[in-house]
Amino acid sequence: MTLLAGDILRLAARRAPNRTAVIDGARTIDFATLDQEADRLANALHARGVTKGVHVGVISSNRLEYAIINFAVARTGAVLCHLSYRSNADDVAFALDKVRAEAVLVERAFAHAVAAARDRVPTLRHVVVFGDEDDHALAAFTAGRPAEPPPVRLVPDDPLCITFTGGTTGLPKAVVATHRARGLTAFAAAYEFAIDETDVMIQPAPLFHTAGMCIWFHPAVLIGATSVMLRRWDVAHFIELVERHRVTALFMVPTQLGDLIRHPEFTPARLASVKKIGYAAAPMPPALFDELRRHLPAVAFTENYGSTEGGLMTVRPPRLAVDKAGSVGRPVLGHELAVVDNNGTPVADGDIGFIVARGAACFSGYWEDSEETVAALHGGWLWTGDIGYRDADGFYFLVDRAKDMLILGGENVYPKEIENALYRHPAVAECAVFGIPDGRLGEVPAAHVVLRPGATVTEAALIEFCAGAVARHKRPRLVRFVEALPKTTVGKIQKNVIRAAYWPDAAGAR
Repeated sequence: MTLLAGDILRLAARRAPNRTAVIDGARTIDFATLDQEADRLANALHARGVTKGVHVGVISSNRLEYAIINFAVARTGAVLCHLSYRSNADDVAFALDKVRAEAVLVERAFAHAVAAARDRVPTLRHVVVFGDEDDHALAAFTAGRPAEPPPVRLVPDDPLCITFTGGTTGLPKAVVATHRARGLTAFAAAYEFAIDETDVMIQPAPLFHTAGMCIWFHPAVLIGATSVMLRRWDVAHFIELVERHRVTALFMVPTQLGDLIRHPEFTPARLASVKKIGYAAAPMPPALFDELRRHLPAVAFTENYGSTEGGLMTVRPPRLAVDKAGSVGRPVLGHELAVVDNNGTPVADGDIGFIVARGAACFSGYWEDSEETVAALHGGWLWTGDIGYRDADGFYFLVDRAKDMLILGGENVYPKEIENALYRHPAVAECAVFGIPDGRLGEVPAAHVVLRPGATVTEAALIEFCAGAVARHKRPRLVRFVEALPKTTVGKIQKNVIRAAYWPDAAGAR
């Protein structure tokens, strides 16, 4: 079954009109009212020329208005372009001009960036600003509009949204996905994460990211569960919301889970309502997973693997958390994966190669970038950029990102292996391993390390610890202790930012 994105909400409103759909601070809204507000905004936009094929930007934290905007724009047939709320004026100008946006809806806290960028976006005709609970700008914009769908003919293969890649290397790319692709992702996620209408699901991942919107929020709406909005990642506030609303399901990245259990206000009792935790977007250190299971033994942990381009691709169910430890799972419904060599030829189970995927949930291409589209989608497969292997049971294991691999004297070395060793040291809270130039070997491993509060260890001791855990030649040659690691808005460590200081030119920083 394939739904248009707007129908995900419409069907939930018909099934459970009075059930709470979204909690945002002191505001709550049921599914029927959310559906009506989406229709009113869709008609208000449609009357101003936002019709099928028009590109519309949105810049917002996780809040009720984002939910309304998401479904409203889907019903107009326009393409919603999700921008990070961390975007500065240059970022906004680049993104909106790239997609030739004709309108943008922006939270008042971020409107200054749009104002500063507006002269550099000649296609931009409408800017709609909305604010906090006592700011009724969006209601004024939709006043008098009917609570019924606008007269637009849509099919599942029409483009739904553009999501900008994280930009960890170079300029971000504009990923185009259809109603069909994101609808299939919602169905797969609801099934694989075992979500049901009794769940209360907090939304800590930014909605401008595929993980937040398509892998967690869309499935919540599809199944009729309640979503609690978290506008910014703040551990103490997160714990308070989980406790107050009796949240049952979380979707987080491992760095957030580490922040959570190490926070002074965390106690297992305050998360007693939580039954399900899904996690993805970054490798889960084995030591952290062991710690999580000790603190939260009743929680079902589901690991998944996905991307902006591929959506949700694999899931490892909770029952195999131990037996298939280290695996990201098997392909979800509607996806096919393989491991291939440089030529696209499948390799034997257990052999390391490039992970590729295909299925209707994959993206359509990069907006007006045929060269990058062909590089990512060729031979009928999406080349994910990840290196890994499949075992004899069909489970996939990620070894590392292809761009993070370093070549030490002609041998491939994978930083993730060294990072896993570092995480086993009791003093290490976070780490990032990367290559630095070496006159004899080409490049050698180095590490930036964040220590646990109150912990002490010397550089020499950590290097020697690693030498005992991995082959000695893979040990870091340099360890630098830092207060924090640079990260994207979804918690991915930006190794390109760290590497850049060690390489004499941008090409070396990869």
